[in-house]
Amino acid sequence: MERNFSKMNKEKAVIVFSGGQDSTTCLFWAKERFAEVEAVTFDYNQRHSLEIECAKNIAKELGVKHHILDMSLLNQLAPNALTRNDIEVKDGEEGELPSTFVPGRNLLFLSFAGVLAKQINAKHIVTGVCETDFSGYPDCRDIFIKSLNVTLNLSMDHPFVIHTPLMWLNKTATWALADELGAFDFVREKTLTCYNGIIADGCGECPSCKLRKNGLDEYLKNRKEFSR
Repeated sequence: MERNFSKMNKEKAVIVFSGGQDSTTCLFWAKERFAEVEAVTFDYNQRHSLEIECAKNIAKELGVKHHILDMSLLNQLAPNALTRNDIEVKDGEEGELPSTFVPGRNLLFLSFAGVLAKQINAKHIVTGVCETDFSGYPDCRDIFIKSLNVTLNLSMDHPFVIHTPLMWLNKTATWALADELGAFDFVREKTLTCYNGIIADGCGECPSCKLRKNGLDEYLKNRKEFSR
């Protein structure tokens, strides 16, 4: 597929990067569109420190400058299954949010990414949030991103543009995008999505692994349809 991103290719972007399937797919997406991409990963004493190592390794392999910012305060403020080993990973029941929801995480991550972007003179901020497969997280919704985009612009008087390449894609379509970007095997083999800290296909049991696997199976079954 022929692409023409001549205007954006002259500009710089910051990507909020966890080393997972979604953010890695977005990293390949950003590298194709911008002259320069820098990644930022947030250390909030998350359940698995391997997540940060995975992000570091991917950034290094792809030649992307990588910032790791201390966000340990978030761990103190928001006890949940991603910040506490003694809290079970489980889906929400009767309209409740999953135990993996970290209140304010995307608000803080994108705000700090905006501060970093301003310092390095980057206009674009890329994030892998998705309203289609968002598990009910309110800070993955398009309306939140649009609202925060305005707020960031006003707060720093800087013309930020927040990009959400996966906003309307389910996991099947996300695998298709990775394949289109020539990153299918890389994303499948080198990313960490699993809540139990297992790289690649993961544990196969946690909600994140099940979502990833269901999307992968569906994509592989219909791969020819996506390539048309």
